[in-house]
Parts: sequence; structure tokens; C-alpha cells
Amino acid sequence: MADEPSVTRWSFQDFKLFYDIKFGRKKQTEDKAADSNGNGHLVSNGNSSSVTSNGSGHVNNKVELSIYEQFQLQAQGRSAQSNGTSSTGIDEKPQRSLLPPFESAEMRTLAESLSRDIIRGSPDIKWETIKGLENAKRLLKEAVVMPIKYPKYFTGLLTPWKGILLFGPPGTGKTMLAKAVATECKTTFFNISASSIVSKWRGDSEKLVKVLFELARHHAPSTIFLDEIDAIISQRGEGRSEHEASRRLKTELLIQMDGLTRSDALVFVLAATNLPWELDAAMLRRLEKRILVPLPEPEARRAMFEELLPSPSDEKELPYDLLVDRSEGYSGSDIRLLCKEAAMQPLRRVMASLEDRELVPEDELPKVGPITHADIEVALRNTRPSAHLHAHRYDKFNEDYGSQILQ
Repeated sequence: MADEPSVTRWSFQDFKLFYDIKFGRKKQTEDKAADSNGNGHLVSNGNSSSVTSNGSGHVNNKVELSIYEQFQLQAQGRSAQSNGTSSTGIDEKPQRSLLPPFESAEMRTLAESLSRDIIRGSPDIKWETIKGLENAKRLLKEAVVMPIKYPKYFTGLLTPWKGILLFGPPGTGKTMLAKAVATECKTTFFNISASSIVSKWRGDSEKLVKVLFELARHHAPSTIFLDEIDAIISQRGEGRSEHEASRRLKTELLIQMDGLTRSDALVFVLAATNLPWELDAAMLRRLEKRILVPLPEPEARRAMFEELLPSPSDEKELPYDLLVDRSEGYSGSDIRLLCKEAAMQPLRRVMASLEDRELVPEDELPKVGPITHADIEVALRNTRPSAHLHAHRYDKFNEDYGSQILQ
């Protein structure tokens, strides 16, 4: 029992690794282990032993070890140091591990919980998917996309902005813009909300913020998207009733944001909010690039209507001009609801005819008719905009704090 670690210090992965080796696949790999030289050692987080993972676990089987830890083979000793993925060969360059080395098992556990918010694949949102918002797209390209593609030009005074704020009415496409940036740049995308970094345990929230930025630097180039950032770091002050834990969380986030400006790692913080005037002044300073995402212009609204409500080839074209004129002040989300309401009208007529009948076989169901001009009128009467009341406040904030757009 001397080679068994203390159970109280095991993580789930450590227990699974030890269990598989001791009881599960040990017999299957005895021959392979006998053929090896038996001198393989793993060093994890600076603690050297036969096998050490975050200070716990002793395993002598190198073949089994490669399932859990990534080998970084050295020239003579063939010792490996890793924190989470498997290697494919002795002479191959190891792949980047999922987690960077941490000083304690507690920090590693927090990192594993944050790893669920990493979108390792592309969000698959293209610039063409977002209708309109040409000025916002252009500013995002010069702030994030171009520095990653052509880093030669962005040095010295032209060091890329590390903090970018997208603000505007709800439903205008701020989240889609952030995902389009991640798709275009092929960066690791961290989709973070308040629930990701707020914990009920004292001190864990600050550690989660620190671990988040360590993960982002490890997976650089990466994008940290903080949705509804006003819920995380609102204004501080003596007159505001603020809990001590909330203040510590805000302080740690400000410190980590400040550290990005002194780092060469391509880590971008993209924040989105509907209430930019609620943000703390210190956070506004760190979010250097502030981009207004306004309500869609008439050209963008027409493009949305033509995509969501295409005209049948054998029918008269839908009244797109009427829809554009009557949808002033609608956000992109409101336009989608308007189109959905118009598309429901023909279906309601079919459902009314089927209401008093018994269950009709699927192959005998009547077809849904096309959308008519009257359906458009009904949808316009039943749908109201949701984001136009405070549009003037966003324009005022953009004049005071935003990135001025040069036409």
C-alpha cells in the first residue's frame, strides 16, 4: 500500500487512472510494460516521482500513463511532463494539453469546470450571416482579425486592443459578432457568463477569474466573450450596497484585464452589454475599443425580410417595401419574430380546418398555403418593437465614450 496516494487528495481523473491500472487494464498491458525499459517518469506541476499528477498518484506503467498525461519527452531520460492529453509517439512533437500546469489540485479542479465553457470548434458564424452592421464589422476586423492575421503591422504603438466592448440595444447581433470573430480568426472561444465565474464558496470566484485568464493564455490565440458584463462588474461606490465577495471579484477581473495589456499573448476580451452606462469606469478604461451595435438600417432590414420570408417563385412578390417602412425601430430579434408571426397565419388556417376532424394521416395532411399581403398586415399589428425606447441613450453614450466611426 506504500504506492497508493491519499484518497482525500484524489481528483476524479486521478482515481480513474489508478483504478484502470490497478484493476482494469493492468493485465492487458503487462507484456507491453515488460518490453519497455521501465524508466519512464512523469513530472507534473514540478513534483517528480514515478508518476505524479498534481501531487498525487504513483503509477509505474508508462503505457497506461499515456492515456491520461501528455508526454513531453526529454533528450536522455525520456521523462514526460504534462497536464491532460495523450501523446501519439516518442519522436513526435506533443500536442497542446487541455490544461496548463497549476500549482495545486484545487486550481486544476476549477480549470476543469471552466473548460466546459470552451468552444474548441468553430462557432460557424460567418460575416455574411450577419446582415448590415458594416461599420461594426469593420471596426472588429481592424481590432481583432487583422492583428492575428498580420501581426507584423501591429507592434509598438499599434499593439492590438486587448479589450473590446460591444454595446447597443438587445437583439441587434452582439453575440453573433463575437462568434463571427472567433470563426474568422479560428481562435479558442471562451463563452463566459456570470454563472461561470461566480461561486458560492468564499474565494473561489477570484480564483476562477485567474484560472480563466491562465487558460486563455495557454490556448492563445483565444477570445474571452463576457456576455452581459454589466451583471459582473457594475459601478462601484460607497453609496452602493455591494457585497465584499462581489467587490473582490471585480478587483480580480480588473487586475487580470490590466495584465493583458502587458502581455504579448494574443488574448482578446470581448464584452457585450445592453447597459453600458452601468459599467464601472475602471472597466471602461480597460475596454479600450468601444463599438456601438445599432438597430438595423433599412437596407439591412430588407435583407433580413428577403432571407426569412422568401417570395414564392410562382406568386406575387411579398410587400418588402411595406415591411421595411413599418419596421422602423425593430431589432434583428424583433424582425425574426415578425416574420415568424407572418408565417404562422397560413398554418393557423390549416389548423382551423383540422381542429374538428379526427387524426389525419401524415400523407393526407393539406398543404400550407403561401403568405399573403393580409398575413403581413396582421403580423405588423400583432408585433411591437422591444428595443427602441432607449436608442437615444446608446447614441449619447457612443458620442461620449464610443469609437467614432469614420465614413
